[in-house]
Amino acid sequence: MNVLLIKQWNLLLENDWLVPVLLIIGLGLSFAIPEYNLLSVYVQLILMYVGINIILAVSLNLVNGYMGEFSLAHAGFMAVGAYSSVLLTMKVLPVSDFPLLFPCAVLIGGLVAALFGMLVAIPSFKVRGDYLAIITLAFLMIVKSMIENIDFMGGPRGIPGIMRLTTLPWVFFWTVTLVWIVRNFVYSKYGRAVMAIREDEIASDLMSVNTKQVKFFAFMLSSFCAGIAGALFAHLLQFISPRIFDITKSTDILIMVYLGGIASLGGSILGATLYTVLLEILRPSTMAALLSWLPSFVFDPLQAQLINHLGTWRMVIMPLALILVMLYWPRGIMGLREFRGFIPRADKKAHSHNVHDRDVPYDNSDCR
Repeated sequence: MNVLLIKQWNLLLENDWLVPVLLIIGLGLSFAIPEYNLLSVYVQLILMYVGINIILAVSLNLVNGYMGEFSLAHAGFMAVGAYSSVLLTMKVLPVSDFPLLFPCAVLIGGLVAALFGMLVAIPSFKVRGDYLAIITLAFLMIVKSMIENIDFMGGPRGIPGIMRLTTLPWVFFWTVTLVWIVRNFVYSKYGRAVMAIREDEIASDLMSVNTKQVKFFAFMLSSFCAGIAGALFAHLLQFISPRIFDITKSTDILIMVYLGGIASLGGSILGATLYTVLLEILRPSTMAALLSWLPSFVFDPLQAQLINHLGTWRMVIMPLALILVMLYWPRGIMGLREFRGFIPRADKKAHSHNVHDRDVPYDNSDCR
């Protein structure tokens, strides 16, 4: 019986119409949920944070997972996109009169972040691993310091009073679009070259792979996506300051990537979703609401002894969970594997012997 169910599930996943149908349903729900209040405002907010974090995790996985580098600059790219788009919507573009100008501001924020990504790509020609991590960390600190010392950008006080232009449909649109772009890049000739660099950069160079060009493309695409996520984040939170985009933010994105799994788009989506939702569940107010159905003689001592202290321990519990994942799943939950919906048809046929009669996601560890 189980074998039959597995085969039927595999046949369903092979259908080309499945992903478009799911996307159409998701697009419809993104409009219907806020319009008809199908979910509370709080749940809608969490869904938007999930979408933004998916963009961040997928884009960082392109560099840290597929290319095998180690970058800590993602929060810096996010800050560049956030501040660029906010300055446009508050001082340049009349978005209050023409709301459709908002995606233009978001796109420009991503492009500015991509230019900064090009600057980070240049040192990667000479150094790798820990040394590149130090350089990207320095870049993050430089960006944060520059923002803190420029009064035009709010300085250390930040920028309050940002218009709330980020909506669930816009988050859905940008998330799907950017995941699709990264997916096409990964399975293009440039994506193959990125994975070749991960395995052996010297051998890739000897085999006529233009490693400098490939690194430029990978870093710029990754930073472009981070800039888009920063722009969406700023117009959702309605306040930004340099403190938001520090090393802690980069660490959060790293946790999402390595929790879900390296070199896996599905893993990044899974890791970002799990991390965002679990962090919210571990908030004292959320946990209290979830357990409010318990009798008072059980709930009251539980709240006094445990729930009220979750605010302190929630940022300890999640890194501890990551340590456990690294011990038992060193590559993450879906490291070097992929959901079949992301695999091009040609790749499925070429590697059908790897996925035949299996109910696990596609293993791309031999597809380099």
